[in-house]
Amino acid sequence: MKVLLLGATGLIGHHCLEYLLAAPAVSQVIAPTRRTLPNRDAKLRNLLVDFDRLDEYPELFDVSTILCCLGTTIKQAGSRENFRKVDYQYCVDAAELGRAHRAKAFLLVSAIGASASSPVFYSRTKGELERKLRSLEYDYLSIYRPSMLLGDRQEFRLGEAIYARVTPLVDLFMRGPLKHYHAIKAQSVARAMVNEALQLGELIPAGPKVQIHDYENIVKLAQSR
Repeated sequence: MKVLLLGATGLIGHHCLEYLLAAPAVSQVIAPTRRTLPNRDAKLRNLLVDFDRLDEYPELFDVSTILCCLGTTIKQAGSRENFRKVDYQYCVDAAELGRAHRAKAFLLVSAIGASASSPVFYSRTKGELERKLRSLEYDYLSIYRPSMLLGDRQEFRLGEAIYARVTPLVDLFMRGPLKHYHAIKAQSVARAMVNEALQLGELIPAGPKVQIHDYENIVKLAQSR
């Protein structure tokens, strides 16, 4: 089983890489990045690419399954335009190229509240991405919508650091409709994505089929070995 992993240097992506490389069923992990990964595992194929020109790397997409963990923040990107390029355009470009090369499954990290009609720029961008991916009619499209992600980031985010401290208390009140807003470890999201990819394997039934995973689904998938 060959898997394309996009966003291997990110909070969720680097855990996905770890789990995929440890899985006996995975023969190769193709991980395009802007900077060289320190991992030297024999199953890892790390290519340095220009994400603005993904169509120049057709060899990336000779896989059945794609995991997309690409994402940034407006602060990191520097502008809404650059944010949209990473969180929307790069993901769409990869998905379209994967579809053209007959990839069957696409697993995406989106976000809670994603909606193409949202007045919030971030949520609207995520919703427009989900809508576009649905239109590509992958045999299997899986969309993960976590809320606040917990984990060690390379850059410090004050708001997330504060929230992580109060999460145990806040989560006590996350019941009913609010349960989807539980904070979740990035490691759990990664584990769920890899578990789902492994359960699919190479025998992906003809679709299109769309799965939406919220907090409870993600937790269950993370525990399904």
